[in-house]
Amino acid sequence: MRDGMYLAIGPFVEPGEGEIVEHLSVRFRTVGDANCTGAVRSSAATLEAIIDEVALANVSERGATRADDKFSETAMEDRKREGYF
Repeated sequence: MRDGMYLAIGPFVEPGEGEIVEHLSVRFRTVGDANCTGAVRSSAATLEAIIDEVALANVSERGATRADDKFSETAMEDRKREGYF
């Protein structure tokens, strides 16, 4: 958990000092950059179960899983202008 989001450990994301590594059942809202896309805790194993979860959610997964939004309100747009996409 970093900045209120679950991030997957990988080549670009490693646990920081004091961060605890957990093994959880999660899903990702989108396929995105692994160092700026957070996971959503979920035990859904089928498309129908995922749709049910999303329908019942009271928080937008987009806003809850985009790390760029934690840096600034325009971070994603800034990266687009810089040629990231």
